[in-house]
Amino acid sequence: MKIKIAFIFTALLMTTACAHRYALLPTPASPAHHSGANPTPIAAFDNVPVGIAASSDGRIFLAFSRAIDPKQPFSVAELRNGQPMPFPPGFRQDDGPPTDDRLLAVQALTIDGQNRLWILDSAKVGTSAIEPGSPKLIAIDLASGNAVQTIKFPASIAGKTAFLNDVRIDLSRNRAYLTDASGEGPNGIVVVDLTSGESWRRLNDHPSTKPDRNLVLMAEGYPLIQRNGPAKGQPMMLGADGIALSGDNRWLYYSPLTSHEMYRVDAGALADRSRSDADVAQLVQDLGNKNFAADGLLEDAQGRIYATDFERSAIHRLDASGQWETIFSSSDVQWPDTLALQADGTLLITATQINWSPRIRGFDQRKRPFRIYRIKTDSVPALHR
Repeated sequence: MKIKIAFIFTALLMTTACAHRYALLPTPASPAHHSGANPTPIAAFDNVPVGIAASSDGRIFLAFSRAIDPKQPFSVAELRNGQPMPFPPGFRQDDGPPTDDRLLAVQALTIDGQNRLWILDSAKVGTSAIEPGSPKLIAIDLASGNAVQTIKFPASIAGKTAFLNDVRIDLSRNRAYLTDASGEGPNGIVVVDLTSGESWRRLNDHPSTKPDRNLVLMAEGYPLIQRNGPAKGQPMMLGADGIALSGDNRWLYYSPLTSHEMYRVDAGALADRSRSDADVAQLVQDLGNKNFAADGLLEDAQGRIYATDFERSAIHRLDASGQWETIFSSSDVQWPDTLALQADGTLLITATQINWSPRIRGFDQRKRPFRIYRIKTDSVPALHR
């Protein structure tokens, strides 16, 4: 009888609270559990690393986003002997007004097939509006450590509510693709011509880039309702967040953070500025309900897509046939955020504990130190030459 009463109470709670649909965390569709070992920590920090990138010669780079933690002492670092060392030279990393030589709030990193580190500075500090014209994308030649290109985004591309979140480089078309995950909108994909530096928005406020307004996400059984900031009392709502470019450069995969859906679009059409927005929108493919919410995505050379699952502290992988498999699920990896692949197939994972942050809990319940983890896989990094 007690079980029956508890079941009825839970059902009433899920159908009435905030008039939202709560995610009950079903298992991923047709999961095949990976036989590999649990992830192991490789480094620990007082500050929370968000983005991560790995070069073909074994170097590891980290982004410490002030959008998540405004008091970060620096924005980008190279991991050396287990310690973060500010990188690259020639840039200021202290908190201050946005300037061309300041890395203010770096959200994402990626390395292209020419051994260049691309740094996406969202210029967003905490929940404050960004200063128009301040977000930028910077390419660093890893052989010399010098900046070789800087692309700034005008207000028409990244307005004051923008949250440029993740980036992929497509050298076959000389394009960059970025997500705008803004909680206030609009959401969409930003395409950059790496030759001219011009940028334009695609799928702007298209349903595939928007958060699911009827979904309240859960992390470790706790609803992600904001307890601080301008959206206090509201569920966490973020649009297109994670992004991945298939190993053959054919498809751009993306997923809104507040959603269980996964999408992809023809990268060639997305990159072709002569194609109309309506034409590109017709090419979006809904890959269906993956039954979990993802933050970061990552491609491999074999045509598979990794996705973080912050609702259950897990990593899943989508194979070429459209089937998901679970790589691991571990309560040690709290809010797996961003992924990188090393040359030997080692998968690196940042864990940001956002579900324990003041924004969600009302005060800081995150457990220090923050860690990055690794697990061996059979994947080969996609180099996108």
